[in-house]
Amino acid sequence: MNQDFASAALRYHAEPRPGKISVQSSKPCATQGDLSLAYTPGVAEPVRAIAAEPDAAYRYTSKGNLVAVISNGTAVLGLGNVGPLAGKPVMEGKAVLFKRFADIDVFDIEVEARDADHFIDVVSAIAPTFGGINLEDIAAPDCFRIENTLRERLDIPVFHDDQHGTAVIIAAALLNALELVDKRLEAVRIVCLGAGAAGLASMRMLRTLGARDITLVDKDGVLYAGRPDLNDYSRPFAVDTAARRLADVLPGADVFIGVSAANALPPELLAQMADRPIVFALANPDPEITPAAARAVRPDVIMATGRSDYPNQVNNVLGFPFIFRGALDAQARTINDAMLSAAVQALAQLAHEPVPAEVLRAYNVDALSFGPDYIIPKPLDPRLLERVSGAVARAAVDSGVARR
Repeated sequence: MNQDFASAALRYHAEPRPGKISVQSSKPCATQGDLSLAYTPGVAEPVRAIAAEPDAAYRYTSKGNLVAVISNGTAVLGLGNVGPLAGKPVMEGKAVLFKRFADIDVFDIEVEARDADHFIDVVSAIAPTFGGINLEDIAAPDCFRIENTLRERLDIPVFHDDQHGTAVIIAAALLNALELVDKRLEAVRIVCLGAGAAGLASMRMLRTLGARDITLVDKDGVLYAGRPDLNDYSRPFAVDTAARRLADVLPGADVFIGVSAANALPPELLAQMADRPIVFALANPDPEITPAAARAVRPDVIMATGRSDYPNQVNNVLGFPFIFRGALDAQARTINDAMLSAAVQALAQLAHEPVPAEVLRAYNVDALSFGPDYIIPKPLDPRLLERVSGAVARAAVDSGVARR
């Protein structure tokens, strides 16, 4: 990152008012009458209503459109365990995206938690305030247990975006890429480099959708059956193989998905993949391999990265605002696999449709159409709100987790 950009980023966050979010009243408070309704004595009426029927909170308070973005700061962006306070700019940024893309209000909450159990207790204690919980930047494997336990305890959606948001976008983009190369998810061989939260959740999603042949590789090599350092979350992905390195498993593979580190995919290995390979190099800010380097050895490759300056950006902003919008609109008790699968299908389908002129203008391009350089919608496509949120809300109703 150059010094000019770093300075501009600091000014952006500091001026003219520190931070990126603020709280504004949604009701008038200009007269004595307004005061009597906003607080005492008028506020007693919704208190009585909610005491009699807790779900009335969705009618009389902001609960139904309020999400908590919560982190302990143990895995912030690519910066690692910088702590909850240093992670606050990221959580505020997430709040901005929720509001910009789905008109959802957010309180960012940074928790100085001693351990996973302490964190779980804190979040459980404050959960009545919110219509949903977005867990963010929590290191594996604690993130898995934290989410699973909170889902069991709470009757509102709990969603770890680093897991499921990433998984939804990867799955939608991959379904479309496979369509272009005339391959089926059930028949392809997939290699995923990176076995943290994003990698495990994405492979779990692909299994749900029908993938059968998946090999995961982490910094210590292939996740093989009997490997002694695997945990309860990675062990189900261990495969019975003598292969131990990425170089042992990538030759002949149809799909490479990288959620690991810069330059982790050597061009000579990509050259050994199957015909019409699909490569999702999603490490940020620098991918496992750049599109230019990939195409130099495999002109037939379909590429996606996590960056906005390359085609096919796999970015969570395509998912979490709209998934939560649908869940909140349905007053869902959870976000389940049916809702996530609905989001995948809605995203994949939207990329097949004509792109509105306003999207072309926003990205300064003359045309976009379904093909190797357009396998996933652009984040600024206004149709995402209706299509993805609507699909998620319908799935919540159909799967029996909606309050309305």
